[in-house]
Amino acid sequence: MHTLVGWHVDMEFREDGDRTRAAALVRLGDGTEVRGHGQAQRHPSDSGQLRVGEEIAGARALMDIATQLLQKAHVEIDEARGKPSRPLI
Repeated sequence: MHTLVGWHVDMEFREDGDRTRAAALVRLGDGTEVRGHGQAQRHPSDSGQLRVGEEIAGARALMDIATQLLQKAHVEIDEARGKPSRPLI
């Protein structure tokens, strides 16, 4: 049997001079919301390519969420088993 589950991700960016900040929010099927943050800073000798800063900051925000989801899964596995398991990270 196959089950289709969808997650919704929202991403916002803030540009401030040579810095780009990203905030991401993922809504899981059970209603849980996980938030992640990332940032990028352009080197003074680099050209002003906002898209590149967004991609780096966005990727870092998603990596933050990925780490949190791995930890959440680890805790849930431990709770289901009733004993500590090996870390997933």
